[in-house]
Amino acid sequence: MKNFDINKVRADFPILRKQVNGKPLIYLDNGATTQKPTKVIDAIVSYYSDMNSNIHRGVHYLSQISTDAFEVTRRKVQTFINAEYEHEIIITNGTTHSINLVANCYGKAFVHAGDEIIISAMEHHSNIVPWQMLCEEKDAKLKVIPMDERGVLDMEAYKDLLSDRTKIVSITYVSNALGTINPIKEIIRLAHERNVPVLVDAAQAIQHLKIDVQELDVDFLTFSGHKMYGPTGVGVLYGKQKWLNAMPPYQGGGDMIKDVTFEKTTYNELPLKFEAGTPNIEAGICLANAIDYIEEIGLDQIKAYEDELLNYATTRLAEVEGIKFIGTSAQKSSVISFVIEGVHPYDVGVILDKLGIAVRTGHHCAQPVMDQFHIPGTVRASLAMYNTKDEVDSLVEGVKRAVNMLK
Repeated sequence: MKNFDINKVRADFPILRKQVNGKPLIYLDNGATTQKPTKVIDAIVSYYSDMNSNIHRGVHYLSQISTDAFEVTRRKVQTFINAEYEHEIIITNGTTHSINLVANCYGKAFVHAGDEIIISAMEHHSNIVPWQMLCEEKDAKLKVIPMDERGVLDMEAYKDLLSDRTKIVSITYVSNALGTINPIKEIIRLAHERNVPVLVDAAQAIQHLKIDVQELDVDFLTFSGHKMYGPTGVGVLYGKQKWLNAMPPYQGGGDMIKDVTFEKTTYNELPLKFEAGTPNIEAGICLANAIDYIEEIGLDQIKAYEDELLNYATTRLAEVEGIKFIGTSAQKSSVISFVIEGVHPYDVGVILDKLGIAVRTGHHCAQPVMDQFHIPGTVRASLAMYNTKDEVDSLVEGVKRAVNMLK
């Protein structure tokens, strides 16, 4: 990590200078959303100050420069994940929107009664509910890859679930509740042996791991801007053009059409076919600045630093009396979930907040995970590149204090 300067990184995030309850903010809720660097904040101000206009439809100056800037983001995303074609990048509202788009459009075209869809036991609700809704509509069946007590998927069970009835596999790259990094390339390879496409939810991976969609050979990939130091309200759906061309549109409206009459509408080409209506233009444009920021530091540098911090935090938290880690896979990324015997996670979170420490408590939109471990929820500390070992030490002391107060 020769070029990684944690002090310089932290100086780029104004909110980290904030005080909470008279204490310096220690922000460990990055799995929910990351903070924004000055580069992104300034870009948001610049958009509204210098170029605010609707895009794709205007001939005037502001519309032209806004459109150009929006399309710059599409090209930067293409390069960032190494998509083959620019038009394979669909700008959406976020991961949830992207998954719902595929469930609706792919499902409408390819899923029928008796077909099967495979997800895993560690999915976020956003990668469960849309497929359940599709199965109910189509009279299809939802199959679930089980996981063990470490939070590791049973790959033999996955092989057994794949069949001639399988129409799509939809799976998280990194579990938001456990931190497990799944063997995505192998999951895709096995599905493709049966000509089954795979959607990968990369919401918890895109900011930590280098992703090459062509190397993975993934069919669909989804992620959100706000979890990768960008604005809220913007995300990406990558899809292989063969699937995107074969799917009907998700929504009707402006931009997604070529010609409209009362008798017949013809749809636009990719990517506009899936981008109906006015998007979140500011967020779409400023996502490019978040990508620039990540690439200036380098995902290899970020991953190395975060892995070191994760190992340190896991070791230090193990000192806490009565702690049990939920999610102990050897392959993890930047998430530590835990419970403490005899103590409710919510109470720990409240005490930590009084100390200026922000963590997440609850089921993390992954209730089936909590059900498997027979717990109501966990305390989750999720790390980012601007966190430090000193902050981890403060977290450990805060948890110890909470245990002493609550037991």
